[in-house]
Amino acid sequence: MATRRFVRLRRFAGTVPVSVAVFLTAAVPPTASAQAAPPGAAVGPAVPAVALGRAYADPQGVSFDAGKLRVTLDATHEAGMHGLYSAVRHDDDAWSGASGVADVRTRRPVRPDMEHRVGSITKTFTATAVLQLVEQGRLQLDAPVAQFLPGTVPGERGQQVTVRMLLNHTSGIADYVVSAFPSLRRLSPESLDRSRFRTVRPEQIIAWGLEAPPTNAPGAAWSYSNTNYIILGKLLEKVSGVKAETYIQRNVIRPAGLKHTYFPNRATISGPHSRMYESLYGHAQPLREYSVYNMSWAGTAGALVSTMDDLNAFYRALLTGKLIGRGGLTEMQRTVPVQDGNGNTLMNYGLGLYSLELPCGTFWGHDGAVFGGGTQALSSVDGRRQVALGLNLTKYQQLNGQGVPMPHAIDNALGAHFVQALCGGQGPLATQTPGTSAKPPLPLRFVIRP
Repeated sequence: MATRRFVRLRRFAGTVPVSVAVFLTAAVPPTASAQAAPPGAAVGPAVPAVALGRAYADPQGVSFDAGKLRVTLDATHEAGMHGLYSAVRHDDDAWSGASGVADVRTRRPVRPDMEHRVGSITKTFTATAVLQLVEQGRLQLDAPVAQFLPGTVPGERGQQVTVRMLLNHTSGIADYVVSAFPSLRRLSPESLDRSRFRTVRPEQIIAWGLEAPPTNAPGAAWSYSNTNYIILGKLLEKVSGVKAETYIQRNVIRPAGLKHTYFPNRATISGPHSRMYESLYGHAQPLREYSVYNMSWAGTAGALVSTMDDLNAFYRALLTGKLIGRGGLTEMQRTVPVQDGNGNTLMNYGLGLYSLELPCGTFWGHDGAVFGGGTQALSSVDGRRQVALGLNLTKYQQLNGQGVPMPHAIDNALGAHFVQALCGGQGPLATQTPGTSAKPPLPLRFVIRP
């Protein structure tokens, strides 16, 4: 059966209604030495792919061309991605499309409005909730975590690690994911398969992170750790008096107007969604399918479900001051550099939010991955230019001799789509022939930290 593709072109007047659900969880490095650089039934009738050539221009002179967005989306599928969906906004003009299949067996097509586990994009939601409490005077960013959660981070480290260090990943507390899924150390999906319906308490997750050797002294360096955001969830719960997920739902998701974003309370995704395929760098043979999974292991670090439209609406609300004030947003955008082994800055990480430099400017957002699902959302600083994209195949790359993922044709196609979405014709990849070799503009390349 031929793959069916979907495209939707919309123009909004005034307030934009939101109807997306967000799911986010974080990823782990495939090996201790291979730190990746910072990735139901269909709704409605099938719509054939259409070549839409209309270009929208914003007052800054940046435009997106619907036809080129369609081409770059399809090129990503043709490069080997099973299915993907994208939502693009320039002011009140919006485009959404999908390419490929949601189920490789039945060939059911993906759709733009599918719900998706968005992984570590959850961190921006959690950080926003923490900043709200800071603005209310109930938390202090530079206070030690032991002041609010005595004994959670025991000993002297609890007095040295601050709330800010948890938010920007400079605490030095190690990531827990390899401890939660120990077979990842030998690139085996065994523990992923075995833990599909396991429930894990936050206290156990935090213990795994604290038992591992620290990655650095508190405040000395940036080191990505999901453990930080599980601790922040406990902090939210202690200060607010309600469950962290409940607080985020009431004070972040609902005020942003999101209708399809939620923390799942069961192993299944509620709305129409794609299956999620995990390759584990070619070591999961046959491919594992993880759309049904108990996400207690990710919690406030990465368990949200959402849609691409909802993600754009969330970041637009955040960056335009609808969720926190200017002071809180300024703190979120105070960054530390994230560098590769050669000292090159890949991105700048703030408080649950990072910035990337693209050919047409600076963009803010986050990426996320769960086993089988990758997501990235980026917005201009004023929230006027946005893209959110979801994938249903993760760790599709091969590893080199040092255990580092190698660039894949999918990465080149994704880079072209992002630049076309955000920069229009301004970026070098925006006019590049799909499938040709080029360095992706996004450092993460959807190489998911497991």
